[in-house]
Amino acid sequence: MRILYWTQHFWPYVGGVEVQAAQFLPAMRSRGHQFIVVTSHGDLPLPDEATYDGVPVERFPFLSSLASADPDTLLRTSRRVAMLKQRFRPELVHVQFTDPSVFFHVRTAAVCPAPCLVTIGLALPTGPGTGRAQTLLGQTLRSAAWVTAPSEAILGDVCSLVPEIVDRSSVIYNALEWPDLPPARLPREDPVLVCVGRVVDEKGLDLTVAAFALVLARVPRARLVIVGDGPARPALERQAASLGISARVRFAGWVAPEHVPAQINEATVVVMSSRWREAFGLVALQAGQMARPVVATRVGGLPEVVLDGETGLIVPPEDPEALARALIFLLEHPEEAARFGRAGRLRAERTFGWGDYVEAYDRLYHTLCPGGSSC
Repeated sequence: MRILYWTQHFWPYVGGVEVQAAQFLPAMRSRGHQFIVVTSHGDLPLPDEATYDGVPVERFPFLSSLASADPDTLLRTSRRVAMLKQRFRPELVHVQFTDPSVFFHVRTAAVCPAPCLVTIGLALPTGPGTGRAQTLLGQTLRSAAWVTAPSEAILGDVCSLVPEIVDRSSVIYNALEWPDLPPARLPREDPVLVCVGRVVDEKGLDLTVAAFALVLARVPRARLVIVGDGPARPALERQAASLGISARVRFAGWVAPEHVPAQINEATVVVMSSRWREAFGLVALQAGQMARPVVATRVGGLPEVVLDGETGLIVPPEDPEALARALIFLLEHPEEAARFGRAGRLRAERTFGWGDYVEAYDRLYHTLCPGGSSC
């Protein structure tokens, strides 16, 4: 089956959607599907054409074209997309709906009509009128043959915006390939709290730093490691200094995706204090794969990945005191922390299995395009 895979960013960009796509496309190619990735350059000087593991990648100036609001620029970009569709003749278009670049798919949909599968990769805005038929979101969802979301929370948001899609939508939980690294024992004498992800305000790392100061009053040998980088890092470094805890906080910086399991494997507890409505929370899944308990905020799909009192603890958002209490409990009850970690690993295997994820999308592809060829 020929599939046009539409996504805002692709490798070498690294984020939840990008890491998953980098594993997903080769797996689906092995099942006989032929892909072309349609994406943007982002902020990097990337070539217009490239390949990734045998998959052609076509990059377009989507966001700069939209930002220009220039009719000629929009037309030129639309024509390039139309030419690609005419050349490739996709039997299915799979859109990772995370940004306004889908405008160019909607604008060129009639050039080579094909069913469109829309996957919602992040929490959508829910303001008044957001899902109206004339909005880009409304048009994209209403024209979709099927809509998937990575959690019940996000699917509920989407269906409340556009109720017409209820009967053609479903949850497919995210998954990742299983790491080769075996889980290590949880550090107890010198416990380590680990955060992984983009260092941006939405991730609520300032809440973790504030909570960690309270943790140190009870568990003075604890350490906090923040894995990732981003614009919020200087403010977090200043916050740690003002609290007098800089010596116990390490900023590990950016780490390649293949090395993230090893970073998590050093944790006693993985912390996810996001204030953003997470669509799923891949780091929570990675923590489960490495048998690490998680303390996470009750936002978006996180409580569906981290089961409160079973694989970790869920706390209210924007509450560093509650976060600190949960962390202190697990550090002072290491057997309970280890039990949560073992349960998280079992749940990662049974509920978020990579093979089940690939099979679910393969089955959906064939359902949406039953006459599709195997290329």
